[in-house]
Amino acid sequence: MEKSAVFGRNENAVLNSHTFEKVRSTKYTDAMTISGAVNKTAILLAIVTVSAGWGWLVINLAGSVGVVWATLAMFAALILALITSAMMQAAPITAPLYAFLEGSVLGCVSALFEAEYPGIVTNAVFLTLGTLLGLLIIYRVSGYHVTTQFRAGVVSATLAILLVYSANIVLRLFGLEVPFIHQGGLIEIGLSLFVVAIAALNLVLDFDLIEGGARSLAPKYMEWYCAFGVMVTLIWLYIEVLRLLAILASSRDDN
Repeated sequence: MEKSAVFGRNENAVLNSHTFEKVRSTKYTDAMTISGAVNKTAILLAIVTVSAGWGWLVINLAGSVGVVWATLAMFAALILALITSAMMQAAPITAPLYAFLEGSVLGCVSALFEAEYPGIVTNAVFLTLGTLLGLLIIYRVSGYHVTTQFRAGVVSATLAILLVYSANIVLRLFGLEVPFIHQGGLIEIGLSLFVVAIAALNLVLDFDLIEGGARSLAPKYMEWYCAFGVMVTLIWLYIEVLRLLAILASSRDDN
């Protein structure tokens, strides 16, 4: 499951600097808050966790049926992500559904990785959540404000990753691959580390834009939309961390 379809972004396809330009709350009591967005993110994370447990069981108990479900759920999650991005006011309904579907996909994928590399999922979960909490603490304590140059750099790198992933998908249809991505060794490890770093830095953009939404008095439903945006980034980060750990484990096995 590549980031290219569900998780790609152009200045963050879900949360970007234009997200709040056309949405304003007419009453302060109806406006989104940072704490509200955090609470909604926690709810979506809980849904993803429960759904991932279900997906894990499906793979282990049903095998091929789980793979079919994961494929269908992935495409359904993509459709919901597109609907949510186009109709932000639907986020209170579509965001939890997206979290459920994407969670089950993560559970299936995680079970397959765990079968190949025992213990990898626990490490990936802790590293992902640790990165989220670490960046959030640093962001809050430092009082850092995202600059135009920082945003442009992260967005450009994210777009480059999107293009490479998309090219790799197309080339695979013809039995080819983008050089270095799946060839092992230090180059593949370095590229994977770079992608993980960019995914993590996208969280900083998400934090900054959530603050922007609260300042601009965006309507209450934007809390769900912002939480959805954070989950999109967090899911991408988890997948990339899982992939990096698998590459490292495979390299150790080859030595």
